[in-house]
Amino acid sequence: QVQLVESGGGLVQPGGSLRLSCVVSANILSLTTMAWYRQAPGKQRELVASITAGAVSNYADAVKGRFTIGRVVARKSVYLQMNSLKPEDSAVYYCGVDHNGNWVWGRGTQVTVSS
Repeated sequence: QVQLVESGGGLVQPGGSLRLSCVVSANILSLTTMAWYRQAPGKQRELVASITAGAVSNYADAVKGRFTIGRVVARKSVYLQMNSLKPEDSAVYYCGVDHNGNWVWGRGTQVTVSS
């Protein structure tokens, strides 16, 4: 049974930064793909960033150059560093893992970018 818990969300002004963290209950970060998704009200869930078992990262065009995904395998933790935040980045952010072909998600953490 794999569980994920996100933290680090909150209210930030445009141009500011936040760092989201995701703690995974199993030692699988080096074995599969981890990802951050986000969902705003009335919109579909979209991929923000992912990192493979080989530590290769991928980013949505909207966040390239501003966001960074990383992991600390020994701590069973995945993070998302978000810089130069924009109001359109406001959403609930979810951490997910591909567990034997089935995606498992955390409960999400709210990010609000506003003046």
